Amino acid sequence: MQEPSDNYQIDPAITIHRPEDFEGMRKAGRLAAEVLDYITPFVKPGISTGELDSMCDAFIRDHGAISACYGYRGYPRSTCISINHVVCHGIPGDRKLEDGDIANIDVTVILDGWYGDTSRMYLVGDKISIRSRRLVEATYESMMRGISVVRAGATLGDVGHAIQSYVEPMGLSVVRDFCGHGLGREFHCAPSVLHYGQKGKGEVLRAGTFLTIEPMINAGKFGVKVLADGWTAVTKDRSLSAQFEHSLAVTETGYEIFTKSPKGWDSPPYEGINA
Repeated sequence: MQEPSDNYQIDPAITIHRPEDFEGMRKAGRLAAEVLDYITPFVKPGISTGELDSMCDAFIRDHGAISACYGYRGYPRSTCISINHVVCHGIPGDRKLEDGDIANIDVTVILDGWYGDTSRMYLVGDKISIRSRRLVEATYESMMRGISVVRAGATLGDVGHAIQSYVEPMGLSVVRDFCGHGLGREFHCAPSVLHYGQKGKGEVLRAGTFLTIEPMINAGKFGVKVLADGWTAVTKDRSLSAQFEHSLAVTETGYEIFTKSPKGWDSPPYEGINA
């Protein structure tokens, strides 16, 4: 995690990809999005997070890819499934979804050496509180506002500011402990993408940079703690937390999102699935 710099930065560690690299990322990103499209009808009360994880893993393998999460620094499953006050890195297992839960499913696939990384929120059942809906809606909108300022010559501070300045007036908070990242033929690489910051500060974006924008927004304070399993991060005040994530490229005139849902299911409610 890096603090925004007081000056413009150009980090030589950031890979600037060639035009031909975009096709590999398009395929990997699309497959990651297809995994979430596939699992969407199954996200309902009574199913366990372990069952959802196994289904996602089978889908990934059936499509000629593997999960980047499984075995990464010892991580034991193929997806992360984070429910209610879990901020990120929830380990799938016996926990069954309950009516009224909100859940994030995060998948990263490796297809032909390229990484596609994305996550979405799900509203489980019919008993979703107004507060939960508003948090999920605000989190998605904050991600899209962050993405909307991406272009060559903009800064990562512009991205963070767009997110932070949208959610904080609502009484929501931006998690500081985790951030987005560069990717491509690596899972996590430069730059670190903070979801808070100041306009005009930090790294200058250059065309050909691949990165994720993945704000984690809490209904309460931004404090987070990691549980004894070494992975599961939860809100310190046990307030609800939500997250969305897209993989994208910086272009001369804007951006290209690699992980948009082929079914148009980028945020809930998902048409034909739940209302």
